[in-house]
Formats: sequence, structure tokens, C-alpha cells
Amino acid sequence: MTPDLAAPLRYALLEADFGYDAVADLLGAEAHAALSRNETTPAARRVAAAPADAGPLATLVRLFLLQHAVPAADAERALPGGLVDRLAAAGVLAQSVGEVAARMDCRPYATDDGTDLWVVSDLTPGLDGAPHRVTPDYVLGISPASTSLAQLTLRHEVGTALDLGTGCGVQALHLAVHSDRVVATDVNPRALAVARFNAALNEVDARVEVRDGSFFEPVAGERFDLIATNPPFVISPATGERLVYRDSGLPGDRVVEHVVRTAPGHLTEGGWCQVLANWVIAADRPWDERLAAWLPDDCDALVVQREVLDPAAYVELWLKDSGHHGGPDYAARYDTWLSWLEEQGVGGIGFGWINLHRTGGGGGVRELLDWPYDVEQPIAPAVAGWLDARRAPVGLDARPVVRPDVRQETLGPVGAADPATILLRQQRGLRRARQVDTVVAAVVGACDGELTLGRILAAVAQLLDLDPAAVVRDHLPVVAELVAEGYLGLDAPAGAH
Repeated sequence: MTPDLAAPLRYALLEADFGYDAVADLLGAEAHAALSRNETTPAARRVAAAPADAGPLATLVRLFLLQHAVPAADAERALPGGLVDRLAAAGVLAQSVGEVAARMDCRPYATDDGTDLWVVSDLTPGLDGAPHRVTPDYVLGISPASTSLAQLTLRHEVGTALDLGTGCGVQALHLAVHSDRVVATDVNPRALAVARFNAALNEVDARVEVRDGSFFEPVAGERFDLIATNPPFVISPATGERLVYRDSGLPGDRVVEHVVRTAPGHLTEGGWCQVLANWVIAADRPWDERLAAWLPDDCDALVVQREVLDPAAYVELWLKDSGHHGGPDYAARYDTWLSWLEEQGVGGIGFGWINLHRTGGGGGVRELLDWPYDVEQPIAPAVAGWLDARRAPVGLDARPVVRPDVRQETLGPVGAADPATILLRQQRGLRRARQVDTVVAAVVGACDGELTLGRILAAVAQLLDLDPAAVVRDHLPVVAELVAEGYLGLDAPAGAH
């Protein structure tokens, strides 16, 4: 696969209207959703009933997304000008008598900001439950993990960005939209070739430089404004066959620790590193205490644990991912892996986000949050807002205001005069929820940006017949936490009204 094929393929895809929205419209919501679960039957039924003018689009859906062989004449109409022969020579297609089949995937993809892209990768394995095995140099395409990282990554304009472990290059494509220069690294030669092709296919190759090498070795001595990485984080004993897209070759979660400890040395002042990762939850140590030991002193850090799996469920997940489930050596692999996790004292495996912001000095703010609940996507704006909120000064002269998405919920027995529980719940961002007492609820209810916090606390103390000094002492820190967690914002400082 060479970049010189990118321009004619792009032209053919555009001419066929092979874009995300057009494919979604052709398939309909139900079939499109089924395809995201690797089930092709609903989509095949829809394509079979497609109108005649959907010819090239329907052909490309059958060829690449459903992995069905198509008549050679249909393939030539969808990929004209000898492109079928050239793609076959490059290993993207396979030709037989009268038919053409895909050997690689070409998938339309839409970013959250509406940018239309195409992503070439190896074929999606396991369609319709078929048995599958992936090769060690398999190039993964768009996946839940890559989508999660894309939604996590900040999208402010930057000069330089690094996609560490680029794979097919999907993060580099995202970064190229808002970065002057992107460096994408990987150790898999096939992934490097695919990433270069995808950069050319999406006409960002002038801004994306693809480099061969392990972790930060290809960028020694360089610094970036933004690093995004979905490293090969699968926690395994590092024995047996290695799948490069998910296995680092290092045991346990050392690869993630290495990235977290090393990345700040490659960040500019004010730069961000955002990591999607797994980590060990030791049987005898809190997860946040263990990860806190990795965090550099010169960085702000927001770590969010999104999911926890027990060791058995974790091993099952990744043996199915590699196509070993139901195979002759499945039980032996399962036992070996599970035994190793037990020997290492692994009580569970966490999955989530690690966000680092280089401050240039010590004393960075930190939060390690266990939050498995639904969040707003993309979550990136909430990550940026987290840092601003954590740094907001909260004193008696501040003018707090309730964020517009915050709702108050009261719970209690029917007919009770007072609620047993008062909750503040966010509708946006992390969608946090927090139980508060009557005093805090009254304070929050008065936070409209007009009154200073000092006047609000004094008024609440008078209303509830409480000691004013005690209310300030006990509840000023609570209000500061509500600001830091995004329930309250700060209006203009005193004297600006």
C-alpha cells in the first residue's frame, strides 16, 4: 500500500458518496447499529433493497463494511480507472473470476466536529460470530477504545501534537484538524504503512509525520503541546504470541506506568498528555493510592476509573478478542493467564483515563475519581473545564453562580415535611452527583452571581438560626469543593458589578 493510491481512491469514494452520513442513511438506524456490533444481516437486507441510484455506494458498503464479494463489473463502476487492479496489487482487494473481495477495510468515519474521514485498516474480525484469529501484526481499525480516546482528547489549537502508538492513524487524523504538526509513532511496520496511507487519503500528510520506533524513542529530545495515546495496555504475563496492537511485551501495567512517568518530559509548559489505559488494582492496596505514586510532581492530573473487571472476566475478554475462545488451547491459555494474575496479587483491572497537564513547577492539582457512570460525550470540554474549576479561588468575596445544568433532587418518605436526602446532579460533563445537607442546599440555591459568598453564608446562618462563624468555618470548604467539581461557577470578582 503506497500513498500514491490515496488520491485516486479518495476521488472514487467521494464520487460514490461513500461517507458516514450517506452510509447511515442507506442502512437505516437499526442496521447501522447492528453493524457496529459486527452483525451484518440487517445491513445486507437493506443494501439488497437499495434503489438503483445507490449502485456505487451500495457496492462499497457490501465490499468493505459487509466483507461480501461483489461482481467485478460493480467493483469497476465504484472504483473506476483501473483502480481495482491497483488496489489488488497493493493487497487492499482480492480478485477472482468475475468477483472482487476486500482484503482490507475502508471505513467512513465522522469526527465530533463534523469532519468526514476515511480509515483503512485490516478487516474487522468475527463478523456475524464467525471464528477468527488475528495475526501478530494486525492493524486495528476504528474501535470503542479509539473512539473513547478521540472523545477524551482536547481539541484546542496547538502547534505540535504526538500520537503515541498510532496504529492505523485515526488519532493522528483527529489531531491534524487542530495541530500545525503531528508526529505519529509505532513499532508495527504494517501499521506505519497504513497510517501514512490514511494521512494521504485524508489529505493531511503534509502535517502528519509517521515515525518508526518504540514509545518515546522516535521523539527523543522533542516536546509537544498535546500527546494522545492508547498504548498496548493489555495486562498479561508477556509470554507467548504477542499482538502488537494490544500487547506491549512488558508484564503487568508497566507500559502505562512508563508512559505516565515519561510523558511530562516531552510536554511543553502547559501541554497535555491524555492516556486511555488499563491498570492493576492490587488486592492489598487502593487503586488510587497506587496510581498516585506514578503521577509527576510537575503536572496537574485528572485520573478517572471508568470500569473494573475481575481477573477472570478480564482474561475472557481478551482471549475472545484474539479469537482463542472455543479453540483447542483456550482452557490452557485461560489457566496460565489467570494463574499469573493471582500470583501477582491482582484483585481486579481498572480501565479509564489519565490526563496530565504540565505546570512547570511543583504542587499540581490532582483528582483520582472512581466514576463508572454515564458521562457526556465528547468528554474533552469537561476535562478542560476541570482544570479551570480546580484552580478557581474561592473566598468570601467570590460571587458563585449555579451552573445551568445542575439540578436538585429531593428524596424521602411520602408526606414527610422535610426530604431525607438532597442531591445535586449535573446534566453535563462528568454528570457528577453529590449529596448535600440543608445548609449547603440553601447556599447553592442563593448562588445567582449577584451576592458574595460571605453575604450568602451570613443570610443562611440567620435564616436557619445558626452561628455565622461556624457556618463559614464548616461550609466555605464545601462550597470550594462544589466549585472544583463543577456544580458552581464564579462570576466576576467583587467590585466588577
